[in-house]
Amino acid sequence: MDFEKKDFYDINDLLNIVALLRDKDHGCDWDKVQTHQSIRQNFIEETYEAVDAIDKNDKELLQEELGDVLLQVLLHAQFEKEEGSFDFDRVVNGLAQKLVLRHPHVFKSEKLNGTQEILNKWEEIKNASHGHNTVSRTLNAVPAAFPALMYAQKIQKRIQAGKLPVPGRRQEIDRMIEILQKMKQTPENLPLIREDLARLMFSTVNIIRQNHMDAEEVLSMYSRQIVQIFNVFENLALQNGIVFDKIEPVKFEKLWQQAQELEKKE
Repeated sequence: MDFEKKDFYDINDLLNIVALLRDKDHGCDWDKVQTHQSIRQNFIEETYEAVDAIDKNDKELLQEELGDVLLQVLLHAQFEKEEGSFDFDRVVNGLAQKLVLRHPHVFKSEKLNGTQEILNKWEEIKNASHGHNTVSRTLNAVPAAFPALMYAQKIQKRIQAGKLPVPGRRQEIDRMIEILQKMKQTPENLPLIREDLARLMFSTVNIIRQNHMDAEEVLSMYSRQIVQIFNVFENLALQNGIVFDKIEPVKFEKLWQQAQELEKKE
């Protein structure tokens, strides 16, 4: 096996390492049998771990996690190189070509004023290059593998970009009130409840989007807040000798309110 150990490796060394890991005779037994499908989830998890490092503002961790994301890119490119379809160099070239094409205000003399014009031009060039000349085509181009909230937000954004009427904040709130009132009177019918809840969530995402926020971030931040409050709540319960499976609703609510107040002060 032709490999030289170094104190510092560059991208070419890394490409060689990945190829050696996949080598039929001398490679790693695990790496040799992987496919796009088998490591699909790894790509998602590694990306989220990189995002977590960003949220923690941990630069050392971010460096490591970006490397893990890059490994996923290199593995997928290596799979295709072995099949003879494309390789990492073609991935790099495709990205470079795309960046040059979609930034005419940088690489050409075209004048664009402000970030919104830049974003609009990006979408215009993107749609033209992919043949997305109808709203339906732009919607179908949104990856269905996106998390549900992100998927809903992307769809709504593209519908609005197609100059179609999108319910405003007041309309969505009225619609949500109507759905909630209907749910109060609806018998325990799972398909109906599921549809009503989906409509509520879709309307909520639209309100969040129109307020220039990200639905994933909004729910994620609130969920983390609940975890922090629960940590305080559990400590209070232990201090008061309260057993969770025996706590009364009134006592639970009182203790939870107390935990919320304490969490706000921290």
